[in-house]
Amino acid sequence: MRRVQRFYFDHNATTPVSPEVLETAVACLGQVYGNASSIHHFGQEAKQRLEQARRQIAALIGCQPQEIVFVSGGTEADNLALFGAVRHVQHAGRAPRHVITTAIEHPAVLNACAQLEREGVAVTYVPVGADGIVAPDDIRRALRPDTVLVSVMHANNELGTVQPVAEIAAIAREAGAYMHVDGVQSSGKIPVDVEALGVDLYSMSSHKLYAPKGSGALYVRRGTRLGAVQFGGHHERERRAGTENVPGAAAFGCAAELAETHLETESLRLGKLRDRLESGVVERIPHTGVNGKRTARTPNTTNIYFDGLEGEALVIALDLRGFAVSSGAACSSGAVEPSHVLTAIGLTADRARASIRFSLGHSNTAEQVDALVEALAASVTHLRKLSPVLV
Repeated sequence: MRRVQRFYFDHNATTPVSPEVLETAVACLGQVYGNASSIHHFGQEAKQRLEQARRQIAALIGCQPQEIVFVSGGTEADNLALFGAVRHVQHAGRAPRHVITTAIEHPAVLNACAQLEREGVAVTYVPVGADGIVAPDDIRRALRPDTVLVSVMHANNELGTVQPVAEIAAIAREAGAYMHVDGVQSSGKIPVDVEALGVDLYSMSSHKLYAPKGSGALYVRRGTRLGAVQFGGHHERERRAGTENVPGAAAFGCAAELAETHLETESLRLGKLRDRLESGVVERIPHTGVNGKRTARTPNTTNIYFDGLEGEALVIALDLRGFAVSSGAACSSGAVEPSHVLTAIGLTADRARASIRFSLGHSNTAEQVDALVEALAASVTHLRKLSPVLV
């Protein structure tokens, strides 16, 4: 049997670990085994590696190292931001009743908000336009005197659309509310300066940056108060209890430094590949189009609809030909319902189910993109012939 050559176009779900990052992680696992809270030599060696990683990640997003809190990933970072902001105000003797977010957030934010609602906190889910962008004025209109937090993602994981975070943060600050940004899909892909953006909280995840899963960070602006979400020791300046994952943090730091070094050139390269993919699909395959194209997007992401078929079937067909793509967020794969992001921008359920996300990364080349277009053309033609719903 001929072995299928495989190409990866699902980098928004996770990224392969880069050789430099792997070397850092393995060396740290084997040599730096002390507890970073211990005062002896081995503990202080681990502490030094942890603080080096903190500096590397801070440099990527333009903040001070002491404003970086290490966590287990993007989901925990989002949860710490949302629950921490609300609980601090509750612990201070006030009863916050209101949080604002958008209809296209990642499940890590949406499900955290659903839990806040079960705990008696009101949540407003602001809609977005057909371009996948939330209007700052809609955020302003949603504000209430008891609004404690506004949470808006920087770049959408399915569309790649980039939100006007700085403008929204200014509105939140004027109202006396904290501003949280889910930056999992933006950090390392587009320039990020949290000081210039004016945000209070910013979430990141290592495995979106060619580092291992299980590590992440939350930027907490100096002076921002968070209530405890988990309880234990006095780690991370008492903002996140638990012995730090030093090898994970070191790998994350290495990945952040590499991302900062190559950000401009890699963004330009991936943007050209994305445009090549989009134009190739639209020119070769009828009844297709790009979702959310008419706005700023991360350079590696495109979401394309293929009318007259089921996206999951196309994902499987492409996998059989050696191409890994996605029909939506990896955290929601297997869901029967159409993507909440695509329906939020006005797509019908059928078109949402017929949409595929392609997210490019370091390993992808122009030759791979051209081969993907060929595989798409063949797969779509075959599936449309089989489908009872013909275009």
